[in-house]
Amino acid sequence: MQIFIMRHGEAALDAASDALRPLTERGKSESIKMAEWMSKQGHIIDYVLVSPYLRVQQTLDAVKVDLALPNKIETDDGLIPGGNPSHVAHYLRALGDTGYKNVLVISHLPLVGYVVAELCPAVCAPMFSTSTIACVDFDLSKGAGELLWQVSPSTLK
Repeated sequence: MQIFIMRHGEAALDAASDALRPLTERGKSESIKMAEWMSKQGHIIDYVLVSPYLRVQQTLDAVKVDLALPNKIETDDGLIPGGNPSHVAHYLRALGDTGYKNVLVISHLPLVGYVVAELCPAVCAPMFSTSTIACVDFDLSKGAGELLWQVSPSTLK
């Protein structure tokens, strides 16, 4: 099972609440850039999990421009910035057990890094700049994964 963990794009600092912070234009363009790159790599996503926060929903909209996504997209309140990485990892394992092979998760710091660490016991929680995507190859039989790569917009030409 491959799990693609993405941090939302750059967001404005001012909003009525943290949940309502919108993406900046840079956040939108960098998220589109990452989706283009994912598409060119041939990644086919069969399940999507996203935070309910506005900046993540807008990142999802930007990603949809260039990356084919399934019709079923799940918004999960557990994917907010203070979410529990153990619960998220457990749910991802359950998705793998039901047959999903390529899951995209779009969420926030610090959760994205902690989820990688939960899935990959040999890895410390990596930092994620905005719109960064990490790929974890998760072996369901072993209950552990390997961090294959982590790519940010700044690493792409």
